[in-house]
Order: sequence, then structure tokens, then C-alpha cells
Amino acid sequence: MQEENIINPEPIQESEPVNQPEIVNPKPESVKPCFFTFNFNTLLGLILLIGLVVLYFLFFNSKKAQEPDIPLSLKKSSGKSLSIVYVNVDSLNTHYDFVKVMRKDLESTGKKLQTEVLSEQSSLEKEAADFQKQISANAISEDKAKIVYEQLMQKQQMLMQKKERYTQMVADQELNMNMTLIDSVTAFLKRFNRTYRFDYIMGYKTGGEILISNDTLDITRSVLDALNKEYQSRKK
Repeated sequence: MQEENIINPEPIQESEPVNQPEIVNPKPESVKPCFFTFNFNTLLGLILLIGLVVLYFLFFNSKKAQEPDIPLSLKKSSGKSLSIVYVNVDSLNTHYDFVKVMRKDLESTGKKLQTEVLSEQSSLEKEAADFQKQISANAISEDKAKIVYEQLMQKQQMLMQKKERYTQMVADQELNMNMTLIDSVTAFLKRFNRTYRFDYIMGYKTGGEILISNDTLDITRSVLDALNKEYQSRKK
């Protein structure tokens, strides 16, 4: 019995390179890491995909919230649309006959005052040049020169005051013209709006508070025609 036990291991050692038990009976623990890794990567990919989807909706929803829909028309509390139109003030200043007349009077007054001031200035410059010649030629005494110099300085001061006064006169006349224009147009638009019943009639002008306007809301031509027609009828 003991000899058999010694002989039996030798064939096993000869077949040792082919170790079948290790192939036929793999340990179950060696398979678990592969299965676990596959599930983890898949789960991680799903989480990343869901995160991208959430970020996508959050991004576009936030962008949409920052760009609210602007209504095409304003609404009254009663639910009706507001009717808003505008008049181009620059066109009124250019093409309203009443303004043309007032502007012509203003330009005439300004030109008349300017001519008067320029004439006095030219005369004063001539006197100053003659005085300088007398000084250079020693043709005037020192006492006389002092008197003439003081007179010239007084005339120059008076001329400067006249310039300022005339400038203010022209500015006041222009202000009155603008106020008259506003009163005239406002009074007319009140009568004009009795028929059309606009909620707002705005004034548009270059460099004004209204930066962009829709041409379809411009009633300047209709207002101008009616204004000029009314003005011409008053002149008759």
C-alpha cells in the first residue's frame, strides 16, 4: 500500500504542464470584476448622458427666460389695443407754412441786428486805426490821446453789450416761435383727434427720446396738410 502511494504521484508530475483543474474549474471571483466593471461604466455613461440632457434644457430654458416675448401691441386694462401714432417734428419745422413765416421773420430780425452791429464794429475799428496812426506820427498830445483811448474803450464796451442784447433778443424770439408752434400744433391735434380718437400722438424728432419708429404709425403728412390748409384759411 505504501509503495502504490509513492508510484502514483509520478504520472501526475509528468502531466504537470497541462493543469486541467485550473481551466475546468475557474474561480467565480475572477469573473465578478469584469461583470462589475461593465455595469459601472454603463451606469457612468447613463449618468453623464442624463447630465448633458439636463444641462441642455437648463441652458435653453434660462436663455428663453432672458429673452421674453414682446407683445406686438400694447394692451389696455380693458383688453383693447392701444392706438399710438406719431408726428415728425422735424418735418413740421420744415414744411409747416406758419413756421416758415415765423422763421422768415426771425431770420430777418437777426440779419438786421447783425448788420447794425457789424456796421458799428467796422466804424469803431476805423477810429482805432486812425488813433494808432496819430500815436505813431506823434500828431496827438498825451492828454488828448488818453481821452480818445478812453472813448474808444467805452464804445467797444457798449458794442459788446449791444451784441449780447441782440443775441438774447434773437434767442427769445426763437423760443417764442417754438412755443407758438407747440401751442398751435397741440391745439390742432386736439381737434384732429376728436375724429380719429388716438390714445397717444407722439412727437418724433432726430436726436429725441424716441430712438426707433415704425413708419406705418407716421401721420405727419396728414397733419401737415390739415395744418397748412387751416393756416391758409385763417390768412384770408
